[in-house]
Amino acid sequence: MSAASIVLAINLCVGAIFVSAFGFIAVYRRSAVGARWQALAYSMTFVIGLLEYSMPYQTNAQAAAYGSFAAFLTAMLFSNIGLARHYEVRVPWLSLGLLFALALGVNLFTLGMPRDSLARGLIYQAPYALMHVIGIQIILANRSRRMLDLTLVSLFALSALTFLSKPFLALAIGSGGSVQGYLSSNYAAISQASGGVLIIANGLLILLIMTRDVIADMTTLSETDPLSGLLNRRGFDEQAERARLMAQRAGMPAVAITADIDHFKQINDTYGHDRGDQVIAMFGELLKESFDQRAVVARMGGEEFAVLLPGAGLPVARGAAEAARLRLRDLPKEFRGTDKRITCSFGIAVLDEGESLSNLLRRADMALYDAKAKGRDRVSIAPAPSLDSNAPQSAASAEKLSSAPHAEPVHTRRSG
Repeated sequence: MSAASIVLAINLCVGAIFVSAFGFIAVYRRSAVGARWQALAYSMTFVIGLLEYSMPYQTNAQAAAYGSFAAFLTAMLFSNIGLARHYEVRVPWLSLGLLFALALGVNLFTLGMPRDSLARGLIYQAPYALMHVIGIQIILANRSRRMLDLTLVSLFALSALTFLSKPFLALAIGSGGSVQGYLSSNYAAISQASGGVLIIANGLLILLIMTRDVIADMTTLSETDPLSGLLNRRGFDEQAERARLMAQRAGMPAVAITADIDHFKQINDTYGHDRGDQVIAMFGELLKESFDQRAVVARMGGEEFAVLLPGAGLPVARGAAEAARLRLRDLPKEFRGTDKRITCSFGIAVLDEGESLSNLLRRADMALYDAKAKGRDRVSIAPAPSLDSNAPQSAASAEKLSSAPHAEPVHTRRSG
């Protein structure tokens, strides 16, 4: 058995491993359409191996050689479709289709050309290189690309250059002189080995990228409230804590806001739970629109919501809360779906130096309770924590807080 035959056997085993790996992802995560295409792409390894192993035993192996070329080109076509599906970018059907059809047509005319011809080699290998170029374009079309994605771009570029260099290698050392003699040539051993390394490297990177993104999707689902589309309590605790730490380390302010839909039980009792769910979803969307992209917005359960706004102070947080309150109160009947006006209450607390997230939320909740106690449909502000629990707020601070409509400071007293 020649060295090229051994390498080809190894490549078949590698292909089987990748078919299994991508197939597992496709079965485990049915939305991972890209993994199905990758599994299909690597399944072409068996077709290629069968055709190339049969070449030495055929009187005229031109058809097998052409079939091997078409199978490998098909595998690359499937892989590019899979990448586009995974990255959720437009599949370049036109460029892929034109390249595929043109390559199959042109290579029919090269079957009679000498195998060591540089022109034949370039015509044969160029479609493989161009398929990798299209793959690079697909990856770069994804704006959220990260380090692994850029590494795959580099590897695709290396693969394209490798394919373009093969005709020069064949010219230098010979490619067996005939189709039947290909597997016994040194060129075949080098070509199969380099191709195998690139297949493994490309496959591993694509597998890592898809695994990374599947895990990220599952994490997002586990941290997302399905009704409102916002974070759930678990997601809020993790993301808000990260945002709080970053704000404190950077010396930036941060504000916690808690919100509650007023008389929500009456909405459920009067109009039914379906209408109540619609109100929760509507309020969640309204909150998301009222705060900027830095905000960590969550539905904590029931009709209770929370927001952590890093990098912003009290005026910004209070203004956004007031805007959200007014938008909900003034919603037209056709949007709120009830004859009765829907209102909400807010509590706001400004992060103190060294304060924990749980304590910050506790103070925001106290402010929310104060807003409820004072008639609802308002925004209340928690006073800053103080070592001296009886120390009043400064006159300037009190005047500033009381100057905003419906924004009232909460006066609390520590026991003991």
